[in-house]
Amino acid sequence: MIELYLLIIAMLAAAIVAIEIKDLLAAAVAVGLVGFTVAIMFILVSAPDLAIVQIVVEVLTVVFFAAVILRTTHIDTTIGKGIDKEIVFPQVCFFIFGISFLIFALYALKDLPPFGSPIMKVANTYIKEGLEKTGAANLVAAVILDYRGYDTLGEATVLFTSVLGVLAILRKIGRK
Repeated sequence: MIELYLLIIAMLAAAIVAIEIKDLLAAAVAVGLVGFTVAIMFILVSAPDLAIVQIVVEVLTVVFFAAVILRTTHIDTTIGKGIDKEIVFPQVCFFIFGISFLIFALYALKDLPPFGSPIMKVANTYIKEGLEKTGAANLVAAVILDYRGYDTLGEATVLFTSVLGVLAILRKIGRK
């Protein structure tokens, strides 16, 4: 449980850095760090399906933010300034947060069970009674569409909405 609190602290710190930093690309990276911390928290609470959706949405968001930032900003204010406090502080913060994120990620991945070993008791019910109760020919399809239908609908809605948002923004940029 302590690791969840530590991840929340790291997530809040990355969110503060994303708000306060002046470099837009670094802010996009900090936002990505917040999203990936949420994904690790989903893994720790045994919700890998939510973690997968969070990772997909976060990767799309960070890539889109980086593309928009690189396309719209033309002047780099950090070139030719040398080493000063305004440049060193964000680099030190990102280094500390990056190392902390890697440590927490390794800690979270260490606690995962070996591949193929069951971690939930519900899976035994699905395997024993799934084909009989649903009448489906495929047990995986029965679990996804019958037992976890609303969850699957929610995940598909999140992915569809994120794709629509990206397409709407790209279409508006293409019109100009």
